[in-house]
Amino acid sequence: MNEVFAPATLGPISLRNRVIKAATFEGRTPDALVTDELIAFHREVAAGGVGMTTVAYCAVAPNGRTDRHQLWMRPEAVPGLRRLTEAVHAEGAAASAQLGHAGPVANAVSNGGPAYAPSRMISPLTMRAMKVPDEAELREVVRAHALAARLAAEAGFDAVEIHFGHNYLASAFLNPLLNRRTDRYGGSLTNRSRLAREIACAVREAVGDGLAVTAKLNMEDGVAGGLTIPESLQVAVWLEADGALDALELTAGSSLLNPMLLFHGAAPRRSFAKVLPIPARWGFRLAGRAFLKEYPYEPGYLLERARHFRRELSMPLILLGGITDHETMRQAMSEGFDFVAMGRALLREPNLLQRIQADTATRSACVHCNECMPTIYTRTRCVFRPEQPGERLDYPAVTAARQNGTR
Repeated sequence: MNEVFAPATLGPISLRNRVIKAATFEGRTPDALVTDELIAFHREVAAGGVGMTTVAYCAVAPNGRTDRHQLWMRPEAVPGLRRLTEAVHAEGAAASAQLGHAGPVANAVSNGGPAYAPSRMISPLTMRAMKVPDEAELREVVRAHALAARLAAEAGFDAVEIHFGHNYLASAFLNPLLNRRTDRYGGSLTNRSRLAREIACAVREAVGDGLAVTAKLNMEDGVAGGLTIPESLQVAVWLEADGALDALELTAGSSLLNPMLLFHGAAPRRSFAKVLPIPARWGFRLAGRAFLKEYPYEPGYLLERARHFRRELSMPLILLGGITDHETMRQAMSEGFDFVAMGRALLREPNLLQRIQADTATRSACVHCNECMPTIYTRTRCVFRPEQPGERLDYPAVTAARQNGTR
């Protein structure tokens, strides 16, 4: 059994432990460049004890952002990213850059460029038709991932994580409901997985053995007609055989169609209704309950799905979902998972891992209310942890906690 707090190897790099800060979009790049706030966010998490922190989201192209405020990888971004990696390294942690193209999750109006979708569809964000990229444009997407990976290496990152989840572009191509193409990138699973596999190989070729290369892969989309566990498992087998990746981080759900499958816990419908951009806000008021479903929270809630992958794959796997205490971490290690990833719990308590290491009975203060989700449109944060004096937090979970005398 792997020891959670022992040093570990991930491809060509060494980490001080087996806990990774999962990618959670920070909302701290208003000009699509690194800010002091973004650096402080990751420095705090690194100082809190994680082995590696993941910067999200580093789009590979301007139209690959979910909106114009997101960082995208170009030479102008490198100096700020280098300051960020230096700050993380100074705290003893490694730094990973999450690379990807938002595809149908992108807001074309905000970005000023076309949103890509595998097949013809209307964007739920803008109510406009999205662009179906041809094969030449897809080759450019692959090339953009490779260039972004090189820039990440130049900026001092130790690893890159390729986004193959949540129906972002590569994930949308895997989804047979969204991908109805008849060319080399559609139809059979072999064809639908082509884009992801080409991206992984291009990124590996770009960075060689200098960086660890991981990918966040959907185990299932959680949507009728979408990607299923058996299909995803076959894709994972192919990715392992290609030899481009050092590890897979296993996830689930669709930012377009079923985001709560990733999060579990309370569905923050009222809060989302207040902050979504128009016209998405109008649609959400009509279909919010169907869009934000509720899945009961329990520790390690994606573990049962992930076990299918652990049984069939020999490559390192990163378990995500409900990793908030030492007991769940130890269970993951005992079942053969090489790393665990934490997200929301570190928004509430950036030093949670230090506290767990000092006392393995420590429990996270995260209440799984998911009110952090709507804050991505301002600055991603736990609503129980104001970061500015006098900040007014008008969220249902906070109101309830005040009424119950727990805050």
